[in-house]
Amino acid sequence: MNTSDAVEMQLGRLGRGVLLLGLLVLGLVSGCTTTSLLLGAAGVATDSSVPWAIVKHVHGKLTEGDPAPCVFLNTVQRALSERCGAFVPGSLRAEDVQRSGMATCPLTLAARDPQFWPVLPELLAKGAQPESCTRSPLVALAQLRPCPEFNAAKPAELRSLAWLAEADSRAIDHDVVRLLSCPNARAAGLDRVLDKWLAQGDLPTDALGFSPLGALHPDHLDSPLARALEAQGHTAQPALGAYAGALPSGFELALRSSHWRALDWWFARAPQLANRVPPAQGNQLPWLPLARVLAPNFLERPETQAEMVEFLMARGASPWQKLPADPGRSVVHLAMDIQSPMLPLLDPPPAPRNTVVAESANAAPRSR
Repeated sequence: MNTSDAVEMQLGRLGRGVLLLGLLVLGLVSGCTTTSLLLGAAGVATDSSVPWAIVKHVHGKLTEGDPAPCVFLNTVQRALSERCGAFVPGSLRAEDVQRSGMATCPLTLAARDPQFWPVLPELLAKGAQPESCTRSPLVALAQLRPCPEFNAAKPAELRSLAWLAEADSRAIDHDVVRLLSCPNARAAGLDRVLDKWLAQGDLPTDALGFSPLGALHPDHLDSPLARALEAQGHTAQPALGAYAGALPSGFELALRSSHWRALDWWFARAPQLANRVPPAQGNQLPWLPLARVLAPNFLERPETQAEMVEFLMARGASPWQKLPADPGRSVVHLAMDIQSPMLPLLDPPPAPRNTVVAESANAAPRSR
């Protein structure tokens, strides 16, 4: 006989009809079925204490499909539930950490959401292991929040995040490198994990599915780490093709954020990027920076659009470059189609004839 059958039999013995009637009456009065309501109904139904299993069973029947009340959750489920209130340090039970009963790995849930970072140190202290998660918890964080407010984290929480990066080899990932090299991570000292990876030989030139240089945040290209990567043999060229990762390439991020210094870093090493950027995935087409920045929502700072167009053209970008997806049209044609205000910069109108004559008259005579 299973647990549900046993509970049903006990309900019969205790007078299920009376219990449900009491629940119904109390429900009509209060409009809810809280745990205290159930216990009150249990008192109506019997003169003795009702087993907790019966209360949970009846509550489950009446609220089927609703979120489980916090009192019915185990300590890990409760700690990682936003509706159950703030986490209380010391409240996790080791057996719940080992068998949380959750569909998603608790370490992943705790790492990817800053509101649950306070739970991380205790999860790790009571035996949670990143290997039990289907993917690296830090990858989950990086893809959901590429640069969270690490300055709001407590030292123990930062140590836990760093430990997840160092203990889980799956954290050596394009998106995690971006996360750990972003400005907020560097301010919190988390970029030291990248230095440690390099020193331990965890960033080889030929055995990764991504380029560390292409994964670095644009702010971190002019850094000792970037120079050490180049000295080790990493170059910009491998960072221009397909890679394993969900976040945009380093060059695309530099372009999107109008990061002039990072863009110059890329153009100095790969000048061909001005007119053609290889696709990040094998099923995509190359793209043109000039065409990309014409899109109204591409630049994070739209007010830099004119400066960006001039910047790219000064570094060799051609407005007449053919579009990879439509070789019969150019960047200028695209600007015409979308009525871009950048068209006068891309295809300046000819100077008036009288201006040309005046300039010729004022020109210095040629030396004989």
